Amino acid sequence: MKINWNYIKGVLLICLIGFLYGFSNHRNNTVKVKDIVVEFEKGNNLFMNYEMVNKLLIQNGKTVRNQEKSVINLHKLESNILSHPMVENAAVFLTVDGTLKATVRQRSPIARIVSGDKSYYIDKQAERMPLSTNHSERVMVVTGDIWEDDYDQIYQLATTISNDEFLKKQIVGIEKMPNNEYVLSTRIGNQSILFGKIEQLKDKFMNLKSFYKKTMVDGTINNYTSINLKYNKQVVCTKEVEYGTQ
Repeated sequence: MKINWNYIKGVLLICLIGFLYGFSNHRNNTVKVKDIVVEFEKGNNLFMNYEMVNKLLIQNGKTVRNQEKSVINLHKLESNILSHPMVENAAVFLTVDGTLKATVRQRSPIARIVSGDKSYYIDKQAERMPLSTNHSERVMVVTGDIWEDDYDQIYQLATTISNDEFLKKQIVGIEKMPNNEYVLSTRIGNQSILFGKIEQLKDKFMNLKSFYKKTMVDGTINNYTSINLKYNKQVVCTKEVEYGTQ
């Protein structure tokens, strides 16, 4: 009977590869987490700090440092970080040498809401975001009786303003009125801008910028106390009344 040495060699090679793989996998799993590295996307670790994230990298009531890689539940650790109200997205992974890395993207506020005794942010996803003891973001302040149903409209208004360099410099506040209309406060001229309902944003702001362009050139901007944008395709202004003396 002729022995097929090529077949035997093939079987032995497969066994050797399986053994080496198993040995390597076992050795890798017994490696302990020697270090924890937290990275904030874009480097803006403002609302959160490294200690806050480290406290979320907890498994079975204790830090994952010095625990074996085989017992680390990466999905659970990611869920812990994502549960924090300041976090937009996160990823947790292990390196070959036993370093556990967590990358964190923090939420980005676009406006600060001050309603009654409550104060919080609305972020770029039009979702509520709590204030932070580590950092106070310089964003537009929105006052009035604000409800969750208003978030989308406030998001539209605040985003339109913040995406325009001129409007961002000139408009410093938003007030929601009881009739669900909005009034804007300005940096230059100290006028109230009666914006009305959140509709026809592009046309209203185009009219406002045209008005400012004209009045800032001729120096009459300070003659007005209010600017009304509620009427279609026009700007209606109220002049400051001067009282003479006799």
